[in-house]
Amino acid sequence: MSEPGRLRAIRKDGTVFEVEDREEALEILRHSTSHLMALAVTELYPRVHLGIGPPTSQGFYYDFRTPHQFGEEDLEKIEKKMEEFKGQNLSFEPSIVGKEEALEFFRTKGEDLKTELIEERDGQVLSYYKLGNLVDFCTGPHVVSTSELGAFKLLSIAGSYWKGDEHREQLQRIYGTAFFEEEELHDHLEKLEEARKRDHRRLGKDLGLFWVQDEVAPGLIFWLPKGAKVRAVMEEFLRGELEARGYQFVYSPHIAKSDLWKTSGHYEYFRHHMYILPVDEEEYVLKPMNCPGHILIYKSAKRSYRELPIRIAEFGTVYRYEKSGTLHGMLRVRGFTQDDAHIFCRPDQVLDEVVETLDLAEHILKSFGFDRYEITLSVWDPAHPENYAGKPEDWKSAEVVLIQALERKGWAYERCQGDAAFYGPKIDVELIDELGRPWQLSTFQFDFSLPERFRVAYVGADSKEHLVVMIHRALLGSLERFMGVLIEHYAGAFPIWLAPTQAVVIAVSARHHQYALQVEKELKNHSTGQIRVETDLRNEKMGYKIREAQLQKVPYMLIVGDREIEDQTIAVRNRFKGDQGAMTIEGFANMIRDLIDKKAVRP
Repeated sequence: MSEPGRLRAIRKDGTVFEVEDREEALEILRHSTSHLMALAVTELYPRVHLGIGPPTSQGFYYDFRTPHQFGEEDLEKIEKKMEEFKGQNLSFEPSIVGKEEALEFFRTKGEDLKTELIEERDGQVLSYYKLGNLVDFCTGPHVVSTSELGAFKLLSIAGSYWKGDEHREQLQRIYGTAFFEEEELHDHLEKLEEARKRDHRRLGKDLGLFWVQDEVAPGLIFWLPKGAKVRAVMEEFLRGELEARGYQFVYSPHIAKSDLWKTSGHYEYFRHHMYILPVDEEEYVLKPMNCPGHILIYKSAKRSYRELPIRIAEFGTVYRYEKSGTLHGMLRVRGFTQDDAHIFCRPDQVLDEVVETLDLAEHILKSFGFDRYEITLSVWDPAHPENYAGKPEDWKSAEVVLIQALERKGWAYERCQGDAAFYGPKIDVELIDELGRPWQLSTFQFDFSLPERFRVAYVGADSKEHLVVMIHRALLGSLERFMGVLIEHYAGAFPIWLAPTQAVVIAVSARHHQYALQVEKELKNHSTGQIRVETDLRNEKMGYKIREAQLQKVPYMLIVGDREIEDQTIAVRNRFKGDQGAMTIEGFANMIRDLIDKKAVRP
């Protein structure tokens, strides 16, 4: 086996080279392991037909078409066969052949999926790699032989569609992962197990936070009472922070004539993600973006340079078509609510506005318990100005402003040339969760296109109209996606300020019910602010009620019995720290309010 992060690889022309870059080496290792898996599968299940088998950021997969329904027991058999082939030190043998020869070869074998891929390829020659009895159309590179491969593990089976098209053949996908060392694999599998325990789809169901009903509304979220409470707290917090910074909240329609989206350019560039509806013999669109609506609100009155900046915000629900195979709980949906805002300002105001939005993002994300970020600056490719809206000088000056803002913040960033949207450069903030996973949520984008398309202007000091500088800004991205991330970050055990139920009062027996209800009433109506509290009066043992509250991840359990009634106290139990002793209702309420003020601090 190769040294960690270093291996020998073979190109499609047969030349052997040494790979020293760890990421490149790991990608080749995983791609080669996917071919090893395909060899094992074709040996074990002769009626299998091959799809594709690429590496991924976390491992690899391969798609197969077969009448055999793969199960967990098959993964063990395939792994065993892979280990057997690995031990045989099989070589990866590349060949470059003519396109017609390759087509004839794969047609003869009945590999119509591979044939389709080859037919789509430009040029008259292509390459394939042979590994044992497996011949796979592939550009490589691969490891020289299976002795170069490291530790691997097959993880799961899922359905897929050929080329991701739900109207094409349904295939079976086997996922796996591979590393240079067994220890690396072990650590990765431990993280996967922890991620499984934190899966927001399972926790969302167990904790009664949200529901997805695929039979009725695939890709759309039903917020259940507890989840709706968390969302309300999030919205209230964000609204307060934004209004304190001069944002004005609006509501825009969920549907508008397609002419609006033709003017904005979405109809041309984004139509495949839009829901288009016939209404009264006209064409309407369910809004995929909030920006055109905010522009129309800005244009509802004539604006003076003295009024700027104008900051328009909305918790705006938008709808975008996503293929059914890509939908994933709250993280990939068809309808979602953005914490959206658009800033309309003068050129001389832009730098301060960008810095203030970055300050705001940092404050918001820290309040939710995230203090690790990765920053990217996406800019245009000056070699291809035809791919972008706006003048070259606009792009240069905008990039300078964004860099100055990042430098003023003291944030390190990665510059990604050519990754900007066609309408302007942007800053993206990826937060890092409890398991070290990055999530792209906050974004700040210049827009050179929409102000021009809609003639979004202000009257300057010279009494002439000037186009505004428009900044798109989202902090959480969408409430649905952010909620999914929050659930997984905290494993469902939200900090006290977000917890849908902050405390549950548990009566020891029926004769303590009245006092338990009194405690609940006083906490709900406390002078420092309402505390979200419930009372458990079920005819169950106290230990059972405590376990139930623990499973529901309620931060505090308040036990009341004879002594508590006599002393007019409550026995406080913390979900994380256990028994906290007796407290007065007043003392507990003050403690809770202090924790709420500290936001992300766990109870």
